Amino acid sequence: MRQAGPPLLLINPWIYDFAAYDFFAQPLGLLYLAGLLMGRGYEVHYLDCLGEPHGRSGAYGTGRYRKEILPTPSVLAGVPRHWGRYGLPEDACRERLARVPRPAAVLVTSLMTYWYPGVQAAIRLVREQFPGVPVLLGGVYATLCSEHARQHSGADLCLSGAGEGAVVRSIASVMGRADDSYVPGDPDYLPYPALHLAPHLYFIPILTSRGCPFRCSYCASHLLNPRYQRRQPLAVVEELLYWQDSLQLIDVAFYDDALLLEAERHLLVILEELARRGRTFRFHTPNALHAKYVTLEVARWLKKANFATLRLGVETTALGEGRRDEKLGAGELEMALANLSAAGFRQEEVGVYLLLGLPGQQDEEIEVSVRRVRELGATPILAQYSPVPGTSLWPEAREAARYELAADPLFQNNSIFPCWPEFSWERFSRLKRLAGGR
Repeated sequence: MRQAGPPLLLINPWIYDFAAYDFFAQPLGLLYLAGLLMGRGYEVHYLDCLGEPHGRSGAYGTGRYRKEILPTPSVLAGVPRHWGRYGLPEDACRERLARVPRPAAVLVTSLMTYWYPGVQAAIRLVREQFPGVPVLLGGVYATLCSEHARQHSGADLCLSGAGEGAVVRSIASVMGRADDSYVPGDPDYLPYPALHLAPHLYFIPILTSRGCPFRCSYCASHLLNPRYQRRQPLAVVEELLYWQDSLQLIDVAFYDDALLLEAERHLLVILEELARRGRTFRFHTPNALHAKYVTLEVARWLKKANFATLRLGVETTALGEGRRDEKLGAGELEMALANLSAAGFRQEEVGVYLLLGLPGQQDEEIEVSVRRVRELGATPILAQYSPVPGTSLWPEAREAARYELAADPLFQNNSIFPCWPEFSWERFSRLKRLAGGR
């Protein structure tokens, strides 16, 4: 049996932003790393700086994070919104760190590129509590803005991309276990994520695949996971049953980028097996589904299996050369929504994401899309565009933006609509009211 090494500390940092909401959010990559390290004999401690949302005002346990208003960064001065830190108070995090034995290393994850001030703050606290302990940073910000992260995060080492192998090697090196290595392979051979470490968990986050076979111009999925890998359906079933028995939860959020791809060989196999075993769950798709794959058979299975939060990913209902994704062909959204309606889904149960704030996008395009989605019997949901370094749309975004997007990741914040010629709260509010049917 592998001997336990010194303790490790894994941290999910705060969010610093104008707005943040817990919509089935968990740092699943970090929890996978925790499970992998525990399986290799390490003692793992976990600090979630976001803590418990202050109010569960949304459906199925979703809600707002606790917010402390802070001074707006000088580079964003003039944005008519309140900047703040989302999550636990600093003193509460200090108290929790004080109860952790001195770790051999600290691993910090990162999500949105423009949330890096939360990463900096978390690393600063670690330095205060554990001077001299090496800090490793991974995740989205560390991958997409690697040079900025190396210069400004405060971490000793920044790891890019899917990090299991690099993390295992780095931790082994820190601890003098040079023979310890891990080569990422079949995702079914990964240990389960350490969900039991997550405080106040109200749903089961699940990944049935990694990466995405599509290359939408605004999306970084292929940069974060260059290979598209899919798990065996029955392995997914076993994990769902394990977590339901262990955590006594019925809500499940799929984190896949292409959940419905070849559904008859994948998702439908999962749903059929769960039905055969007599298990009941309530499913949610915050990452959205591809409308083109919602056949009548798929729609009926989604209804039968109790999909409660359905989101379809649609950039715009306009078709033609101007489209920036690979999600939609002529008539596919109409067919998907007709199939969902025939299966028994109501308008308020089906949300359609529409991108807002794209380079060169006109309000008329958004207005037409919103009205078209409502005509088709679904609910339009405006998703604010964030320019992402490395995507094919990045050069166009930089040209259109009123900031130099590459100079500071804060300029990539979707809350400030960087690709609008100027920020307009009235314009944003008007379009949101339209999407809300007001």
